[in-house]
Amino acid sequence: MLDLEDADFRYPDSENLYCQRIEKCGWSVYSNNTTEVHRGNWRDIFQDSTQASPIRKLHVEVGCSAGHVAIEWAAQTPHDAYIGLDWKFKMAYRGAEKTQKRGIKNLIFLRGRSERIQYIFGPGEIDYLYLYFPDPWQKYSQRKNRFISPRRLREVAPLLKPGGVFHIKTDHAEYFEKMVLAANECANETNSPWEISELTRDLHAQNPDRASLSIPEVTLFERMFIREGIAIKSLKLKRRG
Repeated sequence: MLDLEDADFRYPDSENLYCQRIEKCGWSVYSNNTTEVHRGNWRDIFQDSTQASPIRKLHVEVGCSAGHVAIEWAAQTPHDAYIGLDWKFKMAYRGAEKTQKRGIKNLIFLRGRSERIQYIFGPGEIDYLYLYFPDPWQKYSQRKNRFISPRRLREVAPLLKPGGVFHIKTDHAEYFEKMVLAANECANETNSPWEISELTRDLHAQNPDRASLSIPEVTLFERMFIREGIAIKSLKLKRRG
């Protein structure tokens, strides 16, 4: 079996019901190997004769679930382009289904693995990258599956434009501290592409009405954590120019 990060990796065939539905869903969702055919040219997918102005910025959310945040972002900012990436067939399909029902044209979903991100997007293609509440893989034996590591940050950096921002949020204190260590390691390297532009261990501490925050200001998980009194940790990395 090929490694997920191997350049020659091919997704295996799937009999998943939602994989079959995705194939019939149309322009708003891509799956498996088709997620990599537009690498470096995703903006072209959003351009059509009905648009009065060109796409300004490309936003990518990793682990977007069914797109509850991305859909609202796209609806509020129609001249920016949005891509949601999730590894579950059902989530990608549901997101695309909701997008089509609302007539949103500036959002597409990708069913693919986040480990393939450098094969999905080209150098300097992304303006904003988001990773909200990733699986913390709490068992020690599982931690190798975590998305954030110094190596991953080095791989992701070239995909962002100079000045581009990678925003990460989590409720998991231990994982967040590992994220901070990874970010500091990369930011302190000679000629590092990253600088830390924001770091907080309690994002909503100064908001007396934080329990009333709604999507897309917060995610579904984030709203739940706030109501449970769990502090939200936030880290923003900026791509140096």
